[in-house]
Amino acid sequence: MNATPAVSAPRGRPAGRADRLARRLDTALRFLADPRLAVALLLAVGAWNAMAAMLPGGRTLLEGVPYRLGLLSVVLCGVAAVAVRAPSAWREWRSPAALPGREGTDLRLPLADPPDANTWESLATVLGSAGFRTALAGTQQAPVLAGVRRGWSRFAAMGSHLAISLLVVGAAMTATLASERTFSLVPGQEALLGEPGSGEAVAVRLDAFDATFGADGRPSQLDSRVTFLRSGSPAEQDLLQVNRPGQFAGYLVHGWTYGPAARLRVETLAGRPLMDAPLALDGVIGGRPGGFAELDSVGLTLGVSLADASSNRVSVGLAGGDGLVDAASIGPGESRRVGSLVVSNLGLTSYVTFLSRSDPGMGVLFTGAALLVVTLAVGLWFPRRRVTLRLSRDRRSLLVALRGERFDDPGPERAALAARILAALAQP
Repeated sequence: MNATPAVSAPRGRPAGRADRLARRLDTALRFLADPRLAVALLLAVGAWNAMAAMLPGGRTLLEGVPYRLGLLSVVLCGVAAVAVRAPSAWREWRSPAALPGREGTDLRLPLADPPDANTWESLATVLGSAGFRTALAGTQQAPVLAGVRRGWSRFAAMGSHLAISLLVVGAAMTATLASERTFSLVPGQEALLGEPGSGEAVAVRLDAFDATFGADGRPSQLDSRVTFLRSGSPAEQDLLQVNRPGQFAGYLVHGWTYGPAARLRVETLAGRPLMDAPLALDGVIGGRPGGFAELDSVGLTLGVSLADASSNRVSVGLAGGDGLVDAASIGPGESRRVGSLVVSNLGLTSYVTFLSRSDPGMGVLFTGAALLVVTLAVGLWFPRRRVTLRLSRDRRSLLVALRGERFDDPGPERAALAARILAALAQP
């Protein structure tokens, strides 16, 4: 006699572990989706930003791990809020659920006879023609016709959670990662767009500067032709104008201002050249445009200011470790001995001061702002509607419940819908 092999029952341990893990994940997700937690985190991040703005050296508070964890928590709360609410919103949209009955407040329509199956079908057609997606539920003795219109607008409210998260993260990224730098260039000079050592070496070179002026003396055109450099090699050319900045390698480059630059040649008495380049007069010396040049090889500093704009005459001062050494006034095309040096004024040209800004958070901030505007517009202009038709307890009246979103009065729409329902009931 052959023995029947024993069939062992499948082990329940793996399934049990999966179930426990699923429950824990669901609990954690609902905890993150709790609006009270989101509000608390937003207040904490806001207070952290306020302290960083008020305290000396508070920027370091925005660069640590705790602050980044706080931002990550805000984002997780927004994502969790959508993840928890999206399935129910989808189910309600695709298969509308009935509203709770309120016989004291719902609209009551008198009935000659209780509706039959064909009448309920007619009522469903009326709601469908009004834009409602309908579902008939309940029992045969107590049927319930539920409908929803623009159920997809609930997703807009969920999108606002993500929008607020993006706004917070974008503002924080701007506060922590944004950098701004100003520098002055004369044609032929170049400068780094970011601080040295801040990453890839990207620079800009001023090739030419064109300015035209109107009859009132105001500039009508300020064009800066530039070449952007990557690792010392030309990568892109651009024309920067007043309302047309340039973009390169994540930097936004504006032509900020302009002014005079003195073309100087500086030599020692023996004729050894120390400087032969324009000097941007982008500072102020004695109330006049001026600038400084460091002559490191001789340990001296040259200060130059515009003495007379009509004749392009400049004032030159030479200073050392003990103070002012010598000074002279030099006209265009002239050379003067200043201390132990010979300074030549080769004429004036122009400089342009550029503003270079890198802001990785700006795109995130604008995306969050755009998403918030769109979601609010959808919520205000396309509010969700829910309607439910059911019999009263005595089966002599049809109760019509119509609900709108907050701050939205569905009264006029309910009256128009009731008229269409009465017209459908009056048909034989």
